[in-house]
Amino acid sequence: MSSTKKKELPVILREHAESQFADELAALAETDDRQRPPNWKLSPWAVTTYLMGGTLSNGAVIIPKYVGSRRLMEIAVATLATDRALLLLGVPGTAKTWVSEHLAAAVSGDSTLLVQGTAGTAEEAIRYGWNYAMLLAKGPSLDALVPSPVMRAMTEGRIARVEELTRIPSDVQDTLITILSEKTLPIPELNTEAQATKGFNVIATANNRDKGVNELSSALKRRFNTVVLPPPATVEEEVTIVQQRVASLGRALELPGDAPAIEEIRRIVTIFRELRDGKTEDGKMKLKSPSGTLSTAEAISVVNSGVALAAHFGDGRLKPVDVASSLTGAIIKDPVQDAIVWKEYLETVAKERDDWKALYRACRETL
Repeated sequence: MSSTKKKELPVILREHAESQFADELAALAETDDRQRPPNWKLSPWAVTTYLMGGTLSNGAVIIPKYVGSRRLMEIAVATLATDRALLLLGVPGTAKTWVSEHLAAAVSGDSTLLVQGTAGTAEEAIRYGWNYAMLLAKGPSLDALVPSPVMRAMTEGRIARVEELTRIPSDVQDTLITILSEKTLPIPELNTEAQATKGFNVIATANNRDKGVNELSSALKRRFNTVVLPPPATVEEEVTIVQQRVASLGRALELPGDAPAIEEIRRIVTIFRELRDGKTEDGKMKLKSPSGTLSTAEAISVVNSGVALAAHFGDGRLKPVDVASSLTGAIIKDPVQDAIVWKEYLETVAKERDDWKALYRACRETL
């Protein structure tokens, strides 16, 4: 007697936005009666609602993906409905990649047409490559051509994403000029071209701390409409972002234990903001700033690491001792100068706050 063992499907660690929020996108499509640009899955209004959150006429609740200025998101969405590409610019941790992914998911239903910019990114990543076995066997042909994500987006009328554009070598960046201005990609080897269909556009992201690494040429800059994503304007905004992302990551990673207390998140966010701004929240004391960016993304990482420690090696409740090591590691990038800044902050600010005593002691023990 034989038995067959059912093969278990792998559990995806992080689903793409269009899969993770498929129910929300479907609910928006169902109630969306506004005009949609060619090949868009939703209208610009619905795309903005998907990003900013809200309650629909059918009662469906859309959770916010971006906490900040609605006007910025409206400008970004409106740009994608024109013939200009969109450049999301900002310091690290301002949700540029997050916004890029969700925009592509809502507009095209596909956020995977992605070029990751690095110093080693070649022209083929933006234009096309070749299947060399087929190329040697049959010579240049459409069958031997391997389209890039950008080329696929052109022919399918979708959104292509280019991450960290200023990390890409300048000569490779300029490959985008013809694509963005003429909406065509020449294929000289085949004496033909790929033409963009309606719905095609590009979202690029860039870190303004990288200015001068591979600065965009003026010709390429003119092809983009730039939207600067600022750090969260208030403590409350940043706390909300950290709380939402930590909860989402906790569900994805199946971390046991309680949700982190809002007070612990607020302390971490306050530390990051004060060190970033070079002054205390009340403005009464000037502070030295460390060399790192201390972004919202890093605050999320600190809290998430603490949640994992509390869940697996504690009682499930996030405590100062759980975040102290990650907090110190996030702040001290330069072992000499940043250590001085952190010690000074602990002694002059954290130590003096009555409800911060446990955090002060836990952080001092890490130094």
